[in-house]
Amino acid sequence: MNFNRLKFGATIGIIGGGQLGKMMAQSAQKMGFNVACLDPNPDSPCKSVADVFITAEYDDEEALNKLGQQSDVITYEFENISAQQLKQLTQQFNIPQSYQAIELLQDRLTEKQTLESAGTKIVPYVSLKDEKDLNQAIETLSYPFIVKTRFGGYDGKGQILVKNDSNVEEAKVLVSKHECVAEKFLDLDREVSLTVTIGNQKQIAYFPLQENEHRNQILFKTIIPARCDKEQEARKEVDKIIEKVHFVGTFTVEFFIDKSNHLYVNEIAPRPHNSGHYTIEACDYSQFDTHILAVTGQDLPQEIEILKPAVMMNLLGRDLDLLEDKFGDHPEWHVHIYGKTERKSDRKMGHMTILTNNVNETENEMLKQFKGRE
Repeated sequence: MNFNRLKFGATIGIIGGGQLGKMMAQSAQKMGFNVACLDPNPDSPCKSVADVFITAEYDDEEALNKLGQQSDVITYEFENISAQQLKQLTQQFNIPQSYQAIELLQDRLTEKQTLESAGTKIVPYVSLKDEKDLNQAIETLSYPFIVKTRFGGYDGKGQILVKNDSNVEEAKVLVSKHECVAEKFLDLDREVSLTVTIGNQKQIAYFPLQENEHRNQILFKTIIPARCDKEQEARKEVDKIIEKVHFVGTFTVEFFIDKSNHLYVNEIAPRPHNSGHYTIEACDYSQFDTHILAVTGQDLPQEIEILKPAVMMNLLGRDLDLLEDKFGDHPEWHVHIYGKTERKSDRKMGHMTILTNNVNETENEMLKQFKGRE
């Protein structure tokens, strides 16, 4: 018997009020739970759906305690929160995800070291503390390689592709300001990701392997199921990671597949992920549904069923400029608009999912729709 199981009517506290928090809240509310959310932005997407909304910085101890006091369980929508503060909160409140995954994964170097110790296959890398280490990266990895800051950074922020001697100076500037990691830039065939939910009784629910395309380091589209034979291998790599890292709830592991068909673990997002948004329409449970089931102590489904193959397209600000007048003409586009008040060219404003019997044909149709976005 699971003594941590919450009944409907209980309150789920969410640290973070962006689109992930909003979609978590929507799943929680359809199951009969209340939602309290903390975010510094009074206009964040989750505010429109939360039962209680606390406007405060993520490191505001008083506000975090207030969230804890009003919640029967606490979860989070992103990893850039203080692991130490989360650790303190776990001593007072019910946080089944705990703080260990955040502590490990918000540092790219520690993440790579953890993946190595788990026995997963990762891309060769070098730790960069100063310019001398950058010279070692050039010698060890050879061009091209990517320099990424150890802490922070997402959607391409805090990273530089070093192709040759001509942009080493740019990398030196980044290394002079931040500790970094350099990793070999692979000749890629494709990128894939695997979204997984762990229940608090160690149940595991795997979503289908997802095929992703990034443009300018921001996810552009996801195709389900992935057009490759790597699903079982990816699951085995995830199983190794689960043995090393404590997870409860939904998380996603991103992978590279090179031209020689070798699979490499890239990075882990310890919460629901952009590449899993298609699950809302294309699967019998969404990644947000299973996350809420896990953190509230419910049983997870034994298998996640794909109801229909799908193509999911991200909608940045520039994509809304291009396409919003067409939404009404395409009922087959399942459009999600997150409710962000300020539209920016490269900001994620929404996504849309198209269910299809022919992903190749639908992909080509959608690429025509997005033509001219750059």
